[in-house]
Amino acid sequence: MPRERGGSWLLPALLLLPPLCAPALAISVAAEDAKEQIERLVSQESEKSGKSNKINIELQEIVFVIQSQSNSFHSKRAEDLERNILKQAEELGKELPRVLLIHQMDRHDGAWTILPLMHDFSASYGRNSSWIFFCEEDTRIQIVKLLETLRRFDKSKEWFLGKALYDEESTIIHHYAFAENPTIFKFPDFAAGWALSIPLVNKLANKLKSEPLKSDFTIDLKHEIALYIWQKGNGPHLTPVPEFCTDDLNSYKAVNCATMFSNFLPVCGDPVKKEDIFVAVKTCRKFHRDRIPIVKQTWEGEAAIVEYYSDYAETSIPTIDLGVPNTERGHCGKTFAILERFLNHSSSKTPWLVIVDDDTLISIFRLRKLLSCYDPNEPVFLGERYGYGLGTGGYSYITGGGGMVFSREAIQKLLASKCQCYSNDAPDDMVLGMCFSGLGIPITHCPLFHQICDVTFCQEIIFLDYYIPIKNW
Repeated sequence: MPRERGGSWLLPALLLLPPLCAPALAISVAAEDAKEQIERLVSQESEKSGKSNKINIELQEIVFVIQSQSNSFHSKRAEDLERNILKQAEELGKELPRVLLIHQMDRHDGAWTILPLMHDFSASYGRNSSWIFFCEEDTRIQIVKLLETLRRFDKSKEWFLGKALYDEESTIIHHYAFAENPTIFKFPDFAAGWALSIPLVNKLANKLKSEPLKSDFTIDLKHEIALYIWQKGNGPHLTPVPEFCTDDLNSYKAVNCATMFSNFLPVCGDPVKKEDIFVAVKTCRKFHRDRIPIVKQTWEGEAAIVEYYSDYAETSIPTIDLGVPNTERGHCGKTFAILERFLNHSSSKTPWLVIVDDDTLISIFRLRKLLSCYDPNEPVFLGERYGYGLGTGGYSYITGGGGMVFSREAIQKLLASKCQCYSNDAPDDMVLGMCFSGLGIPITHCPLFHQICDVTFCQEIIFLDYYIPIKNW
């Protein structure tokens, strides 16, 4: 934490003054001692001032970038972090650093993928800054400790710093990269914060200028950024920094950390009522016997309102036939039929719709706690965010396998727009992403939703499709 300022260096000296009844020699010696104490304290204060000036210079060389979102809940948390950073800087008694919020820089839907912003970072800060430090809205930063940490690295060189993660085994979301030994490739834990030196930012900006990003999928951003920076061995690997931490603020380990992470599941008051959440399960006849029983044995009992939508009505479950034939992929027709049914046939007092697959696991209780943080009167579309073609003006979307949460307001705006599937087997999650993008309604990302799960994090999740192991390093 920053050193406390204020108070007088005279106070300790005054406490050293002798009583009036002491012998003259004692008074003289004590006076000399007091004088020496004062001189020593003045010298220490001068050293502090010099150190503060050094900190100030370094502080002005760091640009803080908060990976924020425009949803009101998330933007407030990002603004709280911004104020905390500025307050710490103010307590050092010097000029305030630059703090940027990604959602306020968002000239297009791809700003959250970071790389499209490299040209702006280079143009605006390439000559008068040394570091771009990225963090999430729940990252907590000790400014003085961060400065001490960054001093260890030569700012004139290319550095990619962070808390390192690696795959324990090759994974589909990382396209089976480094299949022979996936542990050799490290990528940053965004929650702990990560940093790029300005020489590396300038290099990336020049590369992106000559070789624009390809129109492709963004699935796991932290891994994809690390791959792009590495450039098949032509760029730097991630350098692990032990002071970039995800330990809790109250952990005994926090004393050594420049960054920490407050929590994964936010607390915003009482959980929403069970009756406020309508859960729609997409299934088909061939999975009635093997998947639906697992849902009923696990999380169905936690939910107040659950309906199963299939291509075949079976009263024993029961399932509802929406009149949309089953498709081997996509399921867009079925999803839009669910949205229409919710809007037209469920109680108008039910503010939330959750759509999941029949192999998705849910913690309804954690979901109720999470949704207490969001305003259902806003158009909210919540889940695990992916992207498509964001380097060339594409769109973000919520991956369906990890579950999708809609506020009633979002569904009303969507269906009123007449945006719809181009075929029944179109990818529902991507079509929804295109529709909401066209409406100017942002996708809201939450790390508690998972198409694929990090087994070290599974105890924290709300939604889960299936497991892939990842380790902290």
